[in-house]
Amino acid sequence: MSAKVVIINYGMGNLNSVKKAMDRLKISSIISSNPQDMIDSEKIILPGVGHFAKAMENLREMNLLDTLHESVLIKKKPILGICLGMQLLAQRSEEGDAEGLGWFDAEVVKFTVTDKMKYKIPQMGWNQIQIKKNSVLMNKVPELSEFYFVHS
Repeated sequence: MSAKVVIINYGMGNLNSVKKAMDRLKISSIISSNPQDMIDSEKIILPGVGHFAKAMENLREMNLLDTLHESVLIKKKPILGICLGMQLLAQRSEEGDAEGLGWFDAEVVKFTVTDKMKYKIPQMGWNQIQIKKNSVLMNKVPELSEFYFVHS
């Protein structure tokens, strides 16, 4: 029996943390770079830590792009991008001046702040969120919940 969720290993992810979370939730999952596992799964997680251009290069070299496009855009499988994985869904990034998967009409850009005493970059630590728009993803998340952020 195939795993319900495939966690894509393209050499740049926090794979074991994601796998442990799936195990804790009792969700059948595997870590894989095999395109057939993506085809056989019900859902996809694209984690990531690192450089945007290198991540896209790895996905290309591992022949994962066509299967990703088919699985998500044609077969409409749900995908969750975590950290760099979410950034890769955009059109492009200024980090490495690279093209992304192009699924979102967006460009990933570094934060520009003028008050560096008030707003530290990179932002690292716990912060409360304010929900600006209703979404299924945030449906049961209370207003002012705390999340850990590490980004720039």
